[in-house]
Amino acid sequence: MNLPDPSVLYSDHLDELRRRADEALARGGFDHLVVPSGTAHYQVFDDRDYPYAVNPQFKAWLPLTHVPDSWLVYTPGKRPQVIFHQPHDYWHVVPAAPSGWWVEHCDIHIIRSPEQALPLLPPAARSAILGEPQSALGDHGPNNPQPVIDYLEYHRTYKTPYEIALMRQAQVLAVRGHRAAEAAFREGRSEFAIHMAYCAAVGQDATELPYGNIVALNEHGAVLHYTQMQTEVPSPLRSFLIDAGAGTGGYASDITRTYAAEAGSEFQALIDAVDAAQVGMGRAVRAGFDYKQLHLDAHLALASILRDFGVIKVSAEEALATGVSAAFFPHGIGHLLGLQVHDVAGFAASDRGGRIERPAGHPYLRLTRVLEPGMVVTIEPGIYFVDMLLDEVNKSGHGASVDWNRVAQFKPYGGIRIEDNILCTEGEPDNLTRPLFAAH
Repeated sequence: MNLPDPSVLYSDHLDELRRRADEALARGGFDHLVVPSGTAHYQVFDDRDYPYAVNPQFKAWLPLTHVPDSWLVYTPGKRPQVIFHQPHDYWHVVPAAPSGWWVEHCDIHIIRSPEQALPLLPPAARSAILGEPQSALGDHGPNNPQPVIDYLEYHRTYKTPYEIALMRQAQVLAVRGHRAAEAAFREGRSEFAIHMAYCAAVGQDATELPYGNIVALNEHGAVLHYTQMQTEVPSPLRSFLIDAGAGTGGYASDITRTYAAEAGSEFQALIDAVDAAQVGMGRAVRAGFDYKQLHLDAHLALASILRDFGVIKVSAEEALATGVSAAFFPHGIGHLLGLQVHDVAGFAASDRGGRIERPAGHPYLRLTRVLEPGMVVTIEPGIYFVDMLLDEVNKSGHGASVDWNRVAQFKPYGGIRIEDNILCTEGEPDNLTRPLFAAH
């Protein structure tokens, strides 16, 4: 599959970022945008640092993810300035000298120590400085002015062609990893071994992936963010849920698949039903459609599946109204995706702030906006058999709505989640994930 080349799209991407920055600075009353890349964080009472994570506001401008103590400076009407920290250091790998297709679009200043950035930074009092407190240098402490943040984060929702090109590349890597992980599962390997197979296929280790892999066998699939990764293989081996992505140029993919050990099992039939429903939900990612409604529609679709399989005894509508469906589908239908896995501004009412609240009774939905072209969202319905949530159904007085014998039959399989990444366009939604699975 031929993918767009991000390098030929970068110039237009920078032009768009300049336009956004010009307006954001005007709203905040500032003359300069200053973005530190971030610094290393050290563990308490120790000399070991946590894995470095670049400031998302920095990597929006530059395809750089491993350059601590660097800075991006933008002044309206001028070229972006990159203050690139390349220390003299024999303890660690030093970032290579700036090179590649992005360098011709920026003015680059090499520094050997963090303090050498100070004379290259504009006056702090006239600068919107976006970052974390640890990035402070001299009087250049991040001030994170809200009008600037609100505008930039809101418009980050609308991906440029450059960003979409990088996200497509991240899809390719992740699907390669998912195929390797499925093969490892079919070979009867442990959670940890499956995770290692995934990382090897993607070519990224745990600190480079956009989030910690969820690799869950059997009952572990009922833990929504399961990250323990056992080294022993359970017996019998019943099911496998993997939620794993990859990163390219600072942009993420986020994909989930679920498999049954026995192709002809009833659990496989349940997976197939959820998968078919998920495809239908993905087709609803259209301009003008309210994502809150998509979430509620997902509850109805999943509750209908549960009724078809005899797990619940009431209608889908009653299951949604009474909260029974939430016991089996306790998270949101998805979220925005981009520079961050759970990308920003999911609740933003406008680029001047404000908040669109979640529907009552659905506290974990991460996106409440109306869909618009350029948004990339995840669609990730799930059905799980979680003791704690099922106990709450009984305590709420709705236990008669559930066939507990059927629950007992499915509980050893943990749960099911299917997740694709979908681009909202002016017309048909563009599923970034499914075609790659079909091609591999």
